[in-house]
Amino acid sequence: MSTDPAPTGAMADRIAVVTGGARGIGRAIVDRFATEGATVVIGDLTDPGDVGAGLGVAGHREWVPLDVTDEASVLEFAQSVEAGHGGVDVLVNNAGVMAERSITDESVAEWDLTMAVNLRGPFLMAKHLVPLMEGRVDPSIINMGSIEGIAANPLHAAYAASKGGIHALTRSLAIDLGPLGIRCNAIAPGWIDTELNRAYVERHPDRDQVVAELSSLHPVGRIGSAGDVAAAACWLASADAGFVTGQVVQVEGGRTIRLSLPPSLEP
Repeated sequence: MSTDPAPTGAMADRIAVVTGGARGIGRAIVDRFATEGATVVIGDLTDPGDVGAGLGVAGHREWVPLDVTDEASVLEFAQSVEAGHGGVDVLVNNAGVMAERSITDESVAEWDLTMAVNLRGPFLMAKHLVPLMEGRVDPSIINMGSIEGIAANPLHAAYAASKGGIHALTRSLAIDLGPLGIRCNAIAPGWIDTELNRAYVERHPDRDQVVAELSSLHPVGRIGSAGDVAAAACWLASADAGFVTGQVVQVEGGRTIRLSLPPSLEP
C-alpha cells in the first residue's frame, strides 16, 4: 500500500523549476509538485523520459536541457522559462554530484567540478531566475544541502565543503532576497534510498545486514525515501511555510542528533 499523502492541490497554478529533476530526489520533487497541481520545468542534461505520466491532479511537467555549471546554458534556460511561463514561483536547486576521493588523490578538475555543480550552479540559477520571481506571490528558493554540510563522511572533502557552502549561501540569499519577498531555505537529507546510495549498499556481500545497520543509525528506525525529501520541499514551497526563511531543514530521521557510543556500552 502506498504511504504517499493524497494530493491536495496545494501548488495549483504555481510555476516551479527543479534542477537535476530527471532522477532520484529531484524526480521525486518534480512528481510531488506536479501531483499537487504545479507546472514543473525540469532542468537537467538528461532527458527524464515520459514526464507527463501518472499525475494525480491537474499538473504539468516538461523538460528543458540545462547545464547548471554553464552561465550561457542557465541564461538560455531562464529565457525559455520566461517565454513559456512568464515567471517562476519556486526554484529548487537540486542538481549535484559526489565522488569518493582522498584529499591527496583528488585532482583539481574533480574538485572544481564538484564546486561547479553543487555550489556555482545554485548561484547561477538564483542570479538569472530571481528576476523572474520578483512580484510573484510568496516565491521561494529551495537549495539541496546535506547532513554532510553539518558533519562529514570519509573521502568526501569536496562534497562536504560544497554542501557547507550551500547552507551559507542559503542564509545569505534569505537576507538579500527577503526585501524582494523571496524566501530561501535548504534541505539537508540524510541517508536516502536513491539509486546512488543503493549502489553503495549493493557492493556489500550481505545487503540485508547493511540496510539493518543503516536503519539502526536513525532513531525513526529506517532509512529515508526520496518522497520524504519531496514532502519537505513541498511544505517549504507552500504558504504554510510563509514565515520560514534562511533555515536548513534536516530530513534525516534523527541521525545527526544521536550521540555515538562504543559497542560495549550500547543498550
